[in-house]
Amino acid sequence: MTRLLPREMDLLESEFDVIHLYREADPEAVLQDRRNDVQAIVASPSNPIRRNLIEAFPALEIIAQYAVGYDNVDIEAAKQRQIKVTNTPDVLTADTADTAVALTLAVMRRVVEGDVYIRVGKWLNGPMPLGVSLAGKTAGIVGMGRIGKAIAKRLAAFEMNIIYHGRTQKPDLAYQFYDDIQTMASMCDVLVLACSGGEGTRHLVNNDVFDALGPDGFLINISRGSVIDEAALVNALQTRRIRGAGLDVFDHEPYVPEALQSLDNVVLLPHIGSATHETRTVMGKIVVGNLAAHFSGKPLLTEVA
Repeated sequence: MTRLLPREMDLLESEFDVIHLYREADPEAVLQDRRNDVQAIVASPSNPIRRNLIEAFPALEIIAQYAVGYDNVDIEAAKQRQIKVTNTPDVLTADTADTAVALTLAVMRRVVEGDVYIRVGKWLNGPMPLGVSLAGKTAGIVGMGRIGKAIAKRLAAFEMNIIYHGRTQKPDLAYQFYDDIQTMASMCDVLVLACSGGEGTRHLVNNDVFDALGPDGFLINISRGSVIDEAALVNALQTRRIRGAGLDVFDHEPYVPEALQSLDNVVLLPHIGSATHETRTVMGKIVVGNLAAHFSGKPLLTEVA
């Protein structure tokens, strides 16, 4: 199972017999030994819960996702077994939006680069290269759900113009809508990814989008790594077809391509969009609450399937 914060883990252990796979030297052997006992799985985006895993547990009743997104879970396989799936929506919106803004500032104003510039003594030899102002620039947001709207609100406070792309236009929003991501990319200075993951958005951002974004454009991703063609991104950054990127998510976490790590025009974070004590505490409580509700026959708090 996924590791919760200590207080929520204590609460979980007081109610359930918990198998801590991350503590096991041979988790596969433990799963085989306890496969008939497992009734619930606590998962996170880095844990693929595919059909073969779901079918391996004959007593499985519920998958409690410790995140808002659940594209790592085979929903169709769960439905066929009448297995419930829950997530932790709403509570991580603010923190994830803050992370998007932090990455935008870090990349455009060269914050991380500036820190290194001082630490290695370069400032003694002269000022570092200039950054790029946010004010007056256009941010194109892909995915205008709760998190996308929160990002838009924050970037607008920096006097940025907001446009967006999504599956459908939001009639309650005054921002300009684009039904084609490539067209929108050609109109913005910063492309911010806040859409859901899964096959429907896999490699949505590719070479064509990078070419549209152009050599002065920046890319920010706090959605899912699968949304970007990672190999194409590496090439676009290496050849300066785009100016820079800020990434909190990757296609094969926790593995990050060495080519990305070697670049000076990208800021990398280890998927910390919701990683604050406050948010993770509430998320853990929702996970435990969903499990407690299910096994006591009460309505689930946040059912998605």
